[in-house]
Amino acid sequence: MNSQVTIKDIAKALGISASTVSRALKDHPDISRDTKDAVNELAKKLHYKPNAVALSLKNSKTNTIGVIIPELVHYFFSSVISGIEDVAYDAGYNVMICQSNEKYEREIINAQALLSNRVEGALISISKQTKDFAHLQMIEESGIPVVFFDRAPDGFDSDRVIIDDKKAAYNAVCHLIESGCHRIAHLAAPDSLAIGRYRLEGYKEALKDHDMPYIEDYVIVADSFDLSAIATRKLMQLPSPPDGIFTVNDLTAVGVMKTLQKMGITVPEKVAIMGFSAGSYSDITTPTLSSVDQHGYEMGVKAATILLKRIETQRTGRGETFYIDTNLVIRESTKKI
Repeated sequence: MNSQVTIKDIAKALGISASTVSRALKDHPDISRDTKDAVNELAKKLHYKPNAVALSLKNSKTNTIGVIIPELVHYFFSSVISGIEDVAYDAGYNVMICQSNEKYEREIINAQALLSNRVEGALISISKQTKDFAHLQMIEESGIPVVFFDRAPDGFDSDRVIIDDKKAAYNAVCHLIESGCHRIAHLAAPDSLAIGRYRLEGYKEALKDHDMPYIEDYVIVADSFDLSAIATRKLMQLPSPPDGIFTVNDLTAVGVMKTLQKMGITVPEKVAIMGFSAGSYSDITTPTLSSVDQHGYEMGVKAATILLKRIETQRTGRGETFYIDTNLVIRESTKKI
């Protein structure tokens, strides 16, 4: 038999009805001791486990919330999950975590898994490939409360917990300018992601407010460690290479730093680097990495709190947008002002 043994499998093996097996497992007084012993012995031998979904249907409450994240490898998302779990477990809820691995198709499978397991609410941060949101609308239309965090799509009535990406990027670039950088590049996220668009807008606005020109060659879509090496070499081969680089996340910033060091270019003396997310590895690089702290744990706490309130009060209606404050963490990769 397969690993997912059912009551019907036990009934067939013993030559009795499924209802008899069910009652025997529940120690019903109408079932003989011999039958109960036979059923329980076979159930143990076959590693039978009650169907969690079936039990939840009977009890009408699963006490489980689902989470879909792009990648666990990012310190930011692992921090968000820590916040979510602390709130959920304290309230008596289990947490089902799914990883899209930045893939649209995987995200669809994740959404279907949440529905199949009858989660009572969902916390979602979309993948960079996601442009069609039908699978997420399916969750919302099923009556399951949804709270989007960090990466939130437009066109939903759900609550959102995000940061002011434009303002955070603006402050990061202003720091580079005020510390003496004159030619600042930006390694960006795809414009399919709202966070990518807003951080680019913040970058542009900071340049404009300091009377610095926007140069298209200084902006390259590169939001991963691997892509950063190609982008960095391309930037440093320009006739007027940048003396400051603002990246869309810390992993990209670390990749920039390693590439510059291999090229014999010192940081921050020749090129200053500013990351985004203030991950755990930002203070163990050499030099340590200046970054924007998104406060992932606080975002997770806020998102989970909002979701559980929706679940417990059965509150419906249009969602709200909640902002988590950010701040700059200035370390050694940028010049002192």
